[in-house]
Amino acid sequence: MNTNMFALASGLSDHDLLTRIATLAGNERAVSAELVAHLAALDARPSVYAARGHGSLFGYCTQVLRLSEDAACNRIDAARVARRFPMVLDLLASGALSLATVRLLRPHLTEENHLAVLTRASGRSRQDVLELIAELAPRPDVAPSVRKLPTTLPPPDRAPWSLPPLPTAAPGPEPALSILTPPPAQRPVVEPTSPERYRVQFTIGKPSHDKLRRLQALLRREIPNGDPGAIFDRAVALLLEQVEKTKLGITTKPRPIRPGTDKSRSRHVPNDSKRVAWRQDGGQCGFVAPSGQRCTERAFLEFHHVEPYARGGPATSENIALRCRRHNQYEAERVFGPRNLFPDDPVR
Repeated sequence: MNTNMFALASGLSDHDLLTRIATLAGNERAVSAELVAHLAALDARPSVYAARGHGSLFGYCTQVLRLSEDAACNRIDAARVARRFPMVLDLLASGALSLATVRLLRPHLTEENHLAVLTRASGRSRQDVLELIAELAPRPDVAPSVRKLPTTLPPPDRAPWSLPPLPTAAPGPEPALSILTPPPAQRPVVEPTSPERYRVQFTIGKPSHDKLRRLQALLRREIPNGDPGAIFDRAVALLLEQVEKTKLGITTKPRPIRPGTDKSRSRHVPNDSKRVAWRQDGGQCGFVAPSGQRCTERAFLEFHHVEPYARGGPATSENIALRCRRHNQYEAERVFGPRNLFPDDPVR
């Protein structure tokens, strides 16, 4: 039964678990590509689903196949690309392209460019694909804009407090107060618009807005039009310099290492060792698996003692390397064994 799947998976060894996951992922890609191929054939025969009471392929996918709306759109778009360029099916089955990538590329594929574009997009991340699209169809820079978002009151059935009485309506056809439906929450946007140009969009509070306005006023000589993008660029450069100096000890005039300094007696990692580790590992986790696969994480990096500090490993540039949080813990567990945070709990 399906309810036993987790129990069966939990009983596998580490090697068998990874092998089984790789097999299932490959099967999923193959089945997905096959489904897309069949949807492409069905898309060419609209009378087939129309005869069964469905006015569109989308309706058939959501109502009969029980696909979510987004999943249906991804597969239908991929099917329509596959009708024009069948090589997409092989790329989907191999994992070189995802359904989401094919959907992004669809408006930009032509008979002349599809082979080169699909080849360049194969195996690339979403960000890489967006930059490729920005190269294929560059857009002009977005005009600077600072707008106030609509202020809304929470719905009465969700408000943990009683709503204040509405003010008396002013004479005339327009009400004195209109309660707007809250806009859906949106993620901050960093989107390429053309080669080496990006659109950045986010929301700030009133204190940050007031600071921006003050900066615009103070920088009128240097930035006459008050462009928030130019101010943002300066602010990011200053903040990056400050953060790199604090966290990595990066400075234009590093202090020379004092002769006779003993780094083996302290857990503290000196700035010169941080700088060397950051440069050697390129700001990326330096863990490399036996297969040769290197970890790609660049966030939550930590300074790792190659020879553990508990075993006398010094905080020298030769013994300090970058590791992500997971791999720093993993390396410690390989030396000292798994951490038992709950020694009295037999389950853990």
